[in-house]
Amino acid sequence: MKTGGTVRVEAEVEDNRIHIEISDTGCGISKENMEYIFEPFFSTKTEVGGTGLGLSITYSLVQEIGGRIEVSSKVGKGTRFTIILPMKLKNKDGDDACTAGG
Repeated sequence: MKTGGTVRVEAEVEDNRIHIEISDTGCGISKENMEYIFEPFFSTKTEVGGTGLGLSITYSLVQEIGGRIEVSSKVGKGTRFTIILPMKLKNKDGDDACTAGG
């Protein structure tokens, strides 16, 4: 955030899932760009070194372990990402692979 602002990170456990919310008071994401933010190599920051891979990789990893990412944004107000992860991970056979935190 070039002009200052706030980033907030919160986490809670609900219904055997971990909810992680990351929000900021930055410039926000336009409606036109929202549909592309998880696409590989999409970036509005290429002039300052952005590769457009961060959100794409994060989205793929979260999906792979059975989670999901939700996003909401308002231009000029900020953006909120909510990452929801299962407490128990499944292996490829559908059996419990491990439990978060242990």
